[in-house]
Amino acid sequence: MKMKKEKEMGGGDVEVMVADESHEKYVDTILETIEAAAKVRGTGIAKRSREYVAQKMREGKVIVALAGDEFAGFSYIESWGNKQYVATSGLIVADKFRNRGLARQIKHAAFQLARLRWPKAKLFSLTSGSAVMKMNTELGYFPVTFADLTDDEAFWRGCNGCVNHDVLTRTQRRYCICTAMLFDPEDARCLLLEKLCNTFAKKDARKRKTDLSPKMKEKTPA
Repeated sequence: MKMKKEKEMGGGDVEVMVADESHEKYVDTILETIEAAAKVRGTGIAKRSREYVAQKMREGKVIVALAGDEFAGFSYIESWGNKQYVATSGLIVADKFRNRGLARQIKHAAFQLARLRWPKAKLFSLTSGSAVMKMNTELGYFPVTFADLTDDEAFWRGCNGCVNHDVLTRTQRRYCICTAMLFDPEDARCLLLEKLCNTFAKKDARKRKTDLSPKMKEKTPA
């Protein structure tokens, strides 16, 4: 899949795109940026290996933002429970590119990619960050209990590296520090908010003479 180029607000052009194997050189920087941000915020994070992220790039499941050859931001998607659920995870923006609207662009792009590849799947997010919760709400996510999320054990094993994993295990996976949010394509409320978000994104794009709603050419889903 290819995305149209986007210009990030404020100095310098930033391209937001679907990553491929040519972007594997950024994996170490991505992992270091995520870990550093988690330490600053004092929050937990599900750790991913270098090979895991590189594999997602090869599968076309990563959104990456670059300013020329400089890493600017990242997120990835993955399907769980026989593709009935899709998670958008790992949203991060490098320090020098923050507070310019780039996180919202990446989040929107990851959401669009997930909706394109798995249009019937429920999208979910686990986050302890208020900014991500706000972006999720704009896209049509609603807070839910952990029981409403996938029961795919492969997904939950990804939480093993989080500093708050003991909370998750002590509560028999009923709750943790993170808030669970869900976008259900069969819920009219979710679809209405998704439509409104796309409308506002297009208006904002016209105002800034950029396209924040990149059109992606579909390829056969993995």
